Amino acid sequence: MIEFLFLDLDDTILDFHKAERIALSRTLRSFGAEPSETVLNRYHIINKEHWERLERGEITREQTLLGRFHTLFQELGIPADPAAVAREYEKNLAIGHYFLPGAEEAVASLSKKYPLYLASNGTASVQKGRLTSANLYRFFREVFISQEVGYNKPSREYFDACFTRIPGFAPERAMMVGDSLTSDILGGKNAGLTTCWVNAAHAPGRPGILPDYEIESLSQLEALLERINKE
Repeated sequence: MIEFLFLDLDDTILDFHKAERIALSRTLRSFGAEPSETVLNRYHIINKEHWERLERGEITREQTLLGRFHTLFQELGIPADPAAVAREYEKNLAIGHYFLPGAEEAVASLSKKYPLYLASNGTASVQKGRLTSANLYRFFREVFISQEVGYNKPSREYFDACFTRIPGFAPERAMMVGDSLTSDILGGKNAGLTTCWVNAAHAPGRPGILPDYEIESLSQLEALLERINKE
């Protein structure tokens, strides 16, 4: 029986890939770099590598946020202060929001039937700006942003810190739903939660990280939960 739902934000509810490209394009132009497809795609790879290193505890959050721009601008051969680039990028990223198809309606419907909790690894100022812009706070009992929690997904410490703030919580009655195998699914499994992978791109899995369920979009989650809770 699933009663509590943890939802990831980026590429689960909001289209982070689109937001990233728009914010990054504006930022690159501000520092004299042309946001070509090659450059945008290269940043996406660098950024993903840095966040996965953070998830594994190999680098700090500051090293993640600055290191990705240090690496990119070094490859471009353009001198730029990574801290200044990061500030400009975060300012641009916090502006506006882009819902994934059906996600807003799915969250609104789910919130009427389940206690919803947002679980995000993003930067606090950026996520708060996007949550406010999208008017999403009204659907969640609590919003857990790793920078404020003090730990990152997929660590058990992150989830334990969240659990202590939920009255009557029981992990065996909770599900973690998100698009990242290394953050959401691995983290949920580490914490003893049922897991559901949002895999819109039909991406291949990863060895050793097996979600309990898989859906293409958040709009399929309510029907899945109804089936689970009837079993």
